[in-house]
Amino acid sequence: MENFKKVSVVILNYNGKKWLEKFLPNVIANCAYDWCEVVVADNASTDDSITFLNSHFPDIRCIINKENSGYAGGYNIALSQINATYYVLLNSDVELTSNWLPPLVEFMDQHLDVAAVQPLIKSYHEKNKFEYAGAAGGFIDCLGYPFCRGRLFDSIETDTGQYNTNIECHWVSGACMLVRKDCFEQVGKLDADFFAHMEEIDICWRFRLAGYKLFCLPISIVYHVGGGTLPQGSPRKTYLNFRNNLSMIAKNASILQGIFIIAPRLVLDGVAAFHSCFKRKNILDLVAILKAHLSFYGMTFKNLKKRKEVNQLKKQDIGLFPQSIIWQYFVLGKKKIDL
Repeated sequence: MENFKKVSVVILNYNGKKWLEKFLPNVIANCAYDWCEVVVADNASTDDSITFLNSHFPDIRCIINKENSGYAGGYNIALSQINATYYVLLNSDVELTSNWLPPLVEFMDQHLDVAAVQPLIKSYHEKNKFEYAGAAGGFIDCLGYPFCRGRLFDSIETDTGQYNTNIECHWVSGACMLVRKDCFEQVGKLDADFFAHMEEIDICWRFRLAGYKLFCLPISIVYHVGGGTLPQGSPRKTYLNFRNNLSMIAKNASILQGIFIIAPRLVLDGVAAFHSCFKRKNILDLVAILKAHLSFYGMTFKNLKKRKEVNQLKKQDIGLFPQSIIWQYFVLGKKKIDL
């Protein structure tokens, strides 16, 4: 294991040479502190990412995973080889800003009950708008649907300073999250069975059950391209999001929460599937959602075992956002939620 650094900024790469070429110089320039290192963890890329790194950034530490274990498994493998107080999980398609990191670290140093924080995440292509994956802090509604300040479904808000205050949230974005190593290991790391999507929401749920807090700190800003690996609308992304969301609920929700969530979700997911099929003329989404449910049912015993593990670390019951964003958005026509 390499020498200790207080912060390790870890980029998980899979066939992302174009993103490394575009954004890695920016990352290196904005992580130039003697207490910080930049690490690229390669998830068995089949492009020439490693050749590129060796040729252009020979001083950057590179961890090479033997296979593509997805976001969750790939990070678990890489982070087990890193010695630091804090990890930054950073997508390869993120542009950092000057002084983005010190306020996050300072906040974590001063608040030992906080497991993870995120910056304000804005759109790389429309820098006055928030970005889909994280925006100004994540929440989970009463039916287990994740949403963000600044983004409700596909409605993305323009940043006018309306979220320029620190806020305790339900989850922080895996696009750019600073996480305390000890907390990460305490709650069992990322769930490798998720492969990709919602694994950060799942671990954040476990952080909260274990008694820790999570914050979005808008003093720090980054810009995210988004969809670098799986674009919005991809059937694979639809499958992973629906399957993993149900597994997350089955693992982490209280018995009472589960009773009120699972049955309505089965109906609503069916509505979503047929909506995509008949309104969007997209039968692939219907198939993806059906496959997600079948896969979820097949994971029942595995999720029950994980639920027992979650209950062992549980120190408190946690609440969800008390309203349904489905009702607020599609019935009442609200494009933002007041938090």
